[in-house]
Amino acid sequence: MALALPRRESVLAWLSDRVPAARIKHILGVEQVAGDLARHYGLDEAKARSAGLLHDLAKYFKPQLLLQIAAAEGLELDSVLEAHPHLLHADASAIVARAEFGVVDREILEAIANHTLGRPNMSQLSCTVFIADTIEPSRGNTAELEALRQASVQNLYAAVWQTCDYSLKSLLENRCYIHPRSVLTRNWALQMARSKETGNSTRESIAACNQTGL
Repeated sequence: MALALPRRESVLAWLSDRVPAARIKHILGVEQVAGDLARHYGLDEAKARSAGLLHDLAKYFKPQLLLQIAAAEGLELDSVLEAHPHLLHADASAIVARAEFGVVDREILEAIANHTLGRPNMSQLSCTVFIADTIEPSRGNTAELEALRQASVQNLYAAVWQTCDYSLKSLLENRCYIHPRSVLTRNWALQMARSKETGNSTRESIAACNQTGL
């Protein structure tokens, strides 16, 4: 039996009291793009859309609250997460989705938790939300983003790898800390994209990546 998903209206009402309008626009964009990608790849569209809608529930939680939630849940913390608790908002959003909206579907919760740093071996559903978080329409229309949008419908793993490169480039340019999981996710996705079993449609996306310098 299919698990019940939270009512969209209830989630939006909860968000409207806690999240700025610009962030809600972003959330709705992720909801749409994650659903579109899921449909394109034959995945569960309803789950992808639900994960997209719920992915930023804890985005504006204060650092101390994020650390408290992580400690209460028994999440493993490292020096980067302790110094930059905002990186915990993805994991915390999954916890809030479970506590506030009764989400128990493991795949949805993992997609929410993985949308920022990713994770090696994450599900294809997680990949859709991870990619959608970067390429949804309100992010802009730069050449790099357009290349990512094209890659996203050519091969899911190549799009994850290229999305990681796009984010890592920005972090390096701004001298930001990089969590090791981001690098592990990038390397895993690159390996998957080059695999004969999972990367048989990556040739065009790899060519596009090389042309744009991603």
